[in-house]
Amino acid sequence: MLDVNIKKKHLDALADYRNSLKTAPQLRNLFLELTLRCNERCLHCGSWCGDVKSEELTAAQYGKFLAEIKGDFGTDKKMLCITGGEPLLRKDFFDIMAEADRLGFRWGMTSNATLIDDSVARELKRVGMGTISVSIDGLEETHDAFRRTPGGWKKAMNGIESLLRVGGFHAVQATTVVTHQNIGQLDELYKIFNDMDIDSWRIINMEPMGRANDHPELLLTKEDYKYMFEYIRNMRIKGEPVTYGCSHYLGMEYEREVRDWYYHCTAGTYIASITASGDIIACLDIERRPEFIQGNILRDRFYDVWTNKFQIFRRDLADSCEKCSSCSEKNYCHGDSFHSWDHDKNEPLLCFKDILF
Repeated sequence: MLDVNIKKKHLDALADYRNSLKTAPQLRNLFLELTLRCNERCLHCGSWCGDVKSEELTAAQYGKFLAEIKGDFGTDKKMLCITGGEPLLRKDFFDIMAEADRLGFRWGMTSNATLIDDSVARELKRVGMGTISVSIDGLEETHDAFRRTPGGWKKAMNGIESLLRVGGFHAVQATTVVTHQNIGQLDELYKIFNDMDIDSWRIINMEPMGRANDHPELLLTKEDYKYMFEYIRNMRIKGEPVTYGCSHYLGMEYEREVRDWYYHCTAGTYIASITASGDIIACLDIERRPEFIQGNILRDRFYDVWTNKFQIFRRDLADSCEKCSSCSEKNYCHGDSFHSWDHDKNEPLLCFKDILF
């Protein structure tokens, strides 16, 4: 375990840097939600994706927008993060991403991989995909029930195999949403992923948002959280490429132990997102409230919005909550993540104080 004093020194420096981003943000990750349509109906989906109507931008509109981004920001140190829904449901997916590649953007994607075979994997390579994160949420029966998709696990695993067989990608990652139901399957999942020789495994907890609120029995208990973080830490000590997601401040015991760096919510300072309808927001996981929509790329130039708006995200949530504002961890936590904040009650939906520390 890294010395606590060293951690505090690092976190103090990070807090100062975070404050500087409030007035001098740096766009690094631009998320494109290509569609809300999905061929799965996951129990935890925060965006309520599935067999739904989805207002979508055209390939030409994406091309015009990305050309503006390149002109206003350049492509250096910029990453397009492609998501949905299931992005591959768009028939013009490869047209959109070929144009992004032609403009010089690096890009990666999150996918359920059920639509990927060797031919699709070769097309993804052709249009420049560098990284992909595929959702595998437990062993076969658990995964299929959680995603309400019979046969989904086999299709997803075949998709991963195709990606690995075609090769040439920077990273093929599996992501597992840990629930009270599947937490006991981590060892078996690791053996499967290790045998497949994937590049990394990202473990995240089910968040109390979206459809997850209809299934409280799947949310992790205090004991579950401790087990999960100990599991990740022990795997990393062994040198295994296992990491916790970017969400949540975890306290001195686990910060820097379960991921490569410290907690830092970058919604609106590093990260911006374009919804399927063209709305400009911060992180796609944040509750879709009218006050969080900063503009729309069909009528607003993104550069102007990024430069002159987003103030609602460039602040510390802790300042809005009496309990958080007096917390000893405030300068490191800042109120935690925007996506896990109750914006009506002005308090965190999930806080790891009293769970981990």
